[in-house]
This record gives sequence, C-alpha cells and structure tokens, in this order.
Amino acid sequence: MTVVALDVGGTSMKGALIDPDGTVLRTEGRPTGREHGPGTVVRAIVEFAAELAASAPGVRAAGIAVPGLVDEATGTAVNSSNIGWRDVPLRKLVAERLGLPVALGHDVRTGGLGEAVRGAGRSGGDFLFLPIGTGIAAAMVLGGTPYPGSSGWSGEIGHMVVRPGGEPCACGNRGCLETYASAASIARRAGGIPAEEVVRRAAAGDARCADVWSLALDTLADALAAATLVLDPSRIVLGGGLAEAGDALLPPLAERLVPRLTFRSPPALVPAELGPLAGMHGAAVMAQRLVAS
Repeated sequence: MTVVALDVGGTSMKGALIDPDGTVLRTEGRPTGREHGPGTVVRAIVEFAAELAASAPGVRAAGIAVPGLVDEATGTAVNSSNIGWRDVPLRKLVAERLGLPVALGHDVRTGGLGEAVRGAGRSGGDFLFLPIGTGIAAAMVLGGTPYPGSSGWSGEIGHMVVRPGGEPCACGNRGCLETYASAASIARRAGGIPAEEVVRRAAAGDARCADVWSLALDTLADALAAATLVLDPSRIVLGGGLAEAGDALLPPLAERLVPRLTFRSPPALVPAELGPLAGMHGAAVMAQRLVAS
C-alpha cells in the first residue's frame, strides 16, 4: 500500500513515497516551472510522479493535491490563477503515465484530510482547517472527509468580506479577509517586512508592526466568528506559516473570538500538527482510500 503523494503549489511541489501508517519513505521537491506555462507544469507533475513511482517496488496508487478549482469526481484541474491552467484532465494524464489509479484533490481540502487522519483532527469530530499563508483558504472536514461544496468552491474564507468597502482585493471585491490577514498583506502593510518578522517585532513592542498584527488578528476573529456561527465546528485547526507564531497567534485570537460570539462558547483553536506536510499526507490518504475501495 505504498503510494506516491504530490502537493503542487504555485512555485514548487513536494513529493513523497508514503506507507500505510503514514511513514514518509522518501521525499523530494521540484519547481513547478509555471513561468514556462501550464503545459510545462503538467509535464513536470507527470514526470515527478513517474519518477517517484519507479523508485520503489510495490507502489499501488498516487494522490495529487493542486491549487485552484478542482473537480475531484472527474479528476480535472478546472482552473488555477496561480498556475494558469484550465480544464486539465490531470488524473487521466498521470494514471496513463504510471499505469496506476490516481486521486486528485484541492490543496487545502487535501491538507485538511491529512490533519483529519494523521494530525490535529484525528481524535474525531468535525473541524475547520485554516492554513494562513501567502493567501487564506479553509476546509470544512465532516466525518473525516473535507466537504467540497456543490461546485468545488467551498472554503474560500479568504474572500469573506470583513471590512465592507475596505481595501480592494485581487478577487475584485473590497474588504476581503485576505487583504488584511494573509502573510502577503501583513508584509505589504508593514512596508515589506516578512510577516513572521512583523509578528516578532510586534511582540517586542514595535508600534507599527503591533498595529498591523492587531488588525490581522481582528479580521481573522471576525471571519472565524462568522464561520463558527454558520458551521459550528468542534475546533479550528490553524496551519500555514503564520500558525507557527504560536502564543503570538492563538491566545490573542481566542481572546478576540469571545466577545464576537455573545451567546455561545468559541470552538477550541489548535495548531496544525503536520505543518507543510499536511497536503502530502492528505494526498497519500486519498490514494490509499482509492486502493482500499
């Protein structure tokens, strides 16, 4: 039941061979080559998966997590602004090259699946997985399975309006969460200082960085309060680079949630356990479920 697992990002991709108990037998990285066009990215994915599959005997399947809109039922990478592809039959292309069954999933939902099975959500219960990185998205995990929504667009919490009429967002709206609380927006507001450094300086008393970080926490709390009232998750699992801020993120965010949820207790906020490997582990789970079904 060893499987190939790929987590494809806008600029790079991570690949691994993973056995049934989650042990990573081999892991490597590759550039996506998106500057050369979506066709190059597709070829890079197919060849990377084939190389990993050929490196060990007994590989049974492959799982691939990709950004953008994904039709998981047909195995189609429908659209990705980061990569530029449209309607790519990626599952079919990889399966033909490997001669193995292949599962295709959305990157954030696949990361949520990884956390559900091998990370912070493995104790059970429905939860919201929220990685905070260059952008912000979420996955609602129900009964151990991420919910895709009716058209595959669930989880776009980064484009929830938290400041009506606020700053313009790349999506075309104004006041979206991503324009205030993503790592990219935090760095922009702080004059180009990396988000992790903004958090460190805020804790050390830098007034400008403290203001930027406080606004990020306030808007995150607004979004999480709304998500809590609609979804009622048992917990919110925070991942991505900013989740590594630890005590600078979780306690003040939890404190801000309380007054926004006037008639109920907030869900627990917990850090993700798999870090940048969540997508790969989720891809492996998808592939292993495919073989077992």
